[in-house]
Amino acid sequence: MQQQPALFLVILLFFLSAAAQETKKGIFNIKKVGFLYNHADEQNFIFDDKDYTYTTNIFKLQGFYNLGKWKTFNFELILQPQIQVVKHQLQNEQFVLPSEEDYQEKRTEFTTPKTMHLYAFELGFVIKKEVIKDLHFLVTFGLGFGAVDTRTERLAKGFTFIENASLGFSYKTSQKTALYLGSNIGHVSNFDTKSPNNGYSFLGFELGVSYKLK
Repeated sequence: MQQQPALFLVILLFFLSAAAQETKKGIFNIKKVGFLYNHADEQNFIFDDKDYTYTTNIFKLQGFYNLGKWKTFNFELILQPQIQVVKHQLQNEQFVLPSEEDYQEKRTEFTTPKTMHLYAFELGFVIKKEVIKDLHFLVTFGLGFGAVDTRTERLAKGFTFIENASLGFSYKTSQKTALYLGSNIGHVSNFDTKSPNNGYSFLGFELGVSYKLK
């Protein structure tokens, strides 16, 4: 369990170092930094699995890169080291089948409420369009990898992939700052690198703030 926080710390130090070296030239230099908070769960009008509960609070640091412009659309790339704090509990013990090894012990373990931590690094690709002055509509697609520190009946401990898609609005509050409000749909799984790999899908909302560098 000590390796996952260390990995996140290394990624964070790299992120801060890159931000400190930002220059005015080149599309691969950070133009903005930000912070994003996301809250999501599986109990909603899209996902509502009665077998388990899953609620996550996600905290992301962000580094924004300008990728260019096409007609009225702007494109950005976001580096997003993050920590996800997850509350999970198996509700239906029959999900763990008697054919599984030590199934009774697993049922006891997995039906006990637990807090998990997922340490991840994600790349976000943003399509951005100004709707009215200082207000932009954003579509974001994210893909990343990470590690979860606790096993459950749906996902093995260790390596994971994360996938996200978001719709939202960004409002420029000053020459250097902007606020963001959006909705997010996401999925966590390990791409069958380990078993189990049922994974989690969730829907939520997100709030963010960004600051423009030089």
